[in-house]
Amino acid sequence: MREDPGAGMLSWDETVFRDEHVFEIDHVPETFNHRESQLRSLKYALRPAVRGSRPLNTMVRGPPGTGKTTAVQKLFGELGTQSGVRTVRVNCQVDSTRYAVFSRVFEHIFEYEPPSSGISFKKLFGQITDRLVEDDEVLAVALDDVNYLFYENEATDTLGSLLRAHEAQSGARIGVIIISSDLSLDVIDELDGRVQSVFRPEEVFFPRYDVDEIVDILRGRTKRGFHEDVIGAPELDQVAEFTADSGDLRVGIDLLRRAGLHAEMRASRTVDMEDVEAAYDKSKYVHLSRCLQGLSDPERELVRVVAEYDGERAGAVYEAFNEETGLGYTRYSELVNKLDQLGVIEARYTEIEGRGRTRSISLAYDADAVLDRL
Repeated sequence: MREDPGAGMLSWDETVFRDEHVFEIDHVPETFNHRESQLRSLKYALRPAVRGSRPLNTMVRGPPGTGKTTAVQKLFGELGTQSGVRTVRVNCQVDSTRYAVFSRVFEHIFEYEPPSSGISFKKLFGQITDRLVEDDEVLAVALDDVNYLFYENEATDTLGSLLRAHEAQSGARIGVIIISSDLSLDVIDELDGRVQSVFRPEEVFFPRYDVDEIVDILRGRTKRGFHEDVIGAPELDQVAEFTADSGDLRVGIDLLRRAGLHAEMRASRTVDMEDVEAAYDKSKYVHLSRCLQGLSDPERELVRVVAEYDGERAGAVYEAFNEETGLGYTRYSELVNKLDQLGVIEARYTEIEGRGRTRSISLAYDADAVLDRL
């Protein structure tokens, strides 16, 4: 354990942080290293917008925490300064229906929310495309976490409306970027054939960062986020190791923030190994926390029931879920499939003698960790 620089402990008005916002998960850094080829590919796809043409449709894929959203946000930030171009990023974990997606687009274009009721999708869609043509603007839409649209069976209708906008309104120019962290999802294959025929996206893949890249990125964050000498090389290496094990850079970024807060709780001027290890107990669940945040009430109730009946057959879980919510088996089955695809639960088929195939349902995480975050 390193000695604290200077004398004594932190006073009430002192902090180890130079800029705590640097450690927020959705912070867009000034420098974005180790994704040069992906940025080039995305720029290539978006460049036609600057010339007044429709951007190339693009599919961005990769595991969670590999820089996909950050890359798109950085380029949208640059593109948004160009005249005649409008950019909209939609978080499909929050806006998981076609109407919700277009409501978000409407809000960005008109700078106020559409009425919450009484306006049809056709009218909402028409107002958006009319304004784009009237203002002679190109629209680039990023559907972030597009896998949630697939889980809700909304992807085909949403993409179809965006991609065929020029057919409904002559002169409308819309390009679509879809971002997915679900590598098991075959995006193209899951779309209706009519949408497949007009989508044909460029593909950009974001692999996991290797250990050296993780160390470099986290070192940059610590320089901007912590005061000098707050964290040493051994502690940073341990953070990088935990991050590499998880495969998710967001774990490391969140871990640095929590370790700093833990050091402050001890009134220490430095982050020590005990701070890192204590912080990791919470930071390792970053992906789980983000998944749970976006769940509906019935989905959260199903997670609670699965925690109680962990490992039980699907029928027993359904009976308990139905008693709590009154929802039928069809909706229950849809929710099970969605939570399974999200990696929150594991639904497995097994052979039971005399019964044939049956499905058992269990949590993919420690039950206490899940329940604490619901």
